[in-house]
Amino acid sequence: MSTLPAESVPPLVVIVDDDAEVRTSIEELMLSVGIDAASFSSTRELLESKLPERPGCLVLDVRMPGWSGLDLQHHLTSIGNAKPIVFLTGHGDIPMSVQAMKAGAVDFLTKPFRDQNLLDAVTAAIERDIAQRAQAQIVQKHVDHYATLTPRERQVLSAVALGKLNKQVAYDLGISEVTVKLHRSSVMKKMESASIGELIRAWEALPAEVRNQAG
Repeated sequence: MSTLPAESVPPLVVIVDDDAEVRTSIEELMLSVGIDAASFSSTRELLESKLPERPGCLVLDVRMPGWSGLDLQHHLTSIGNAKPIVFLTGHGDIPMSVQAMKAGAVDFLTKPFRDQNLLDAVTAAIERDIAQRAQAQIVQKHVDHYATLTPRERQVLSAVALGKLNKQVAYDLGISEVTVKLHRSSVMKKMESASIGELIRAWEALPAEVRNQAG
């Protein structure tokens, strides 16, 4: 994965549609406004490709031979890939559109669509992806810092996040209040938090499975 900030990497729009004319027209539309694009004729072709890790979005046809766009959406969700999706359909299937939107799609456009509507949807999707990637980087930073804490420091951090006072933490852990203060100081340095408020926000940003390691 690139270590560059998400916004410094040019976005890439990935188009998956079994209609060659649609793929070409969307790719040309993206390139006309300075957005890089790559297109595939099927979800299988996409999954077998080696695309660079860049911010962007997927533009998927709903109905395709083999895996549909919705199938791909479900697959990506199952593996924790939250890449924003703009769906296209030539059938105007309302229940399908509701299903796609509930699963996190950015938009659902019926063919033939206006170029501007697609551009608006893609722009929103790219902005969402950049925001998601930036948040993921922040969370990963906190996870990396948390990994440097000792088991006792994790216990102290958990207690501080619950709003416990030093004397309460000392009693719960069977250690002196001075020792608790030393642990708190060490935790704040390792978590790079300048205040208790920052420390609590860092704790709350950690994934639940990481917080549960505090014991």
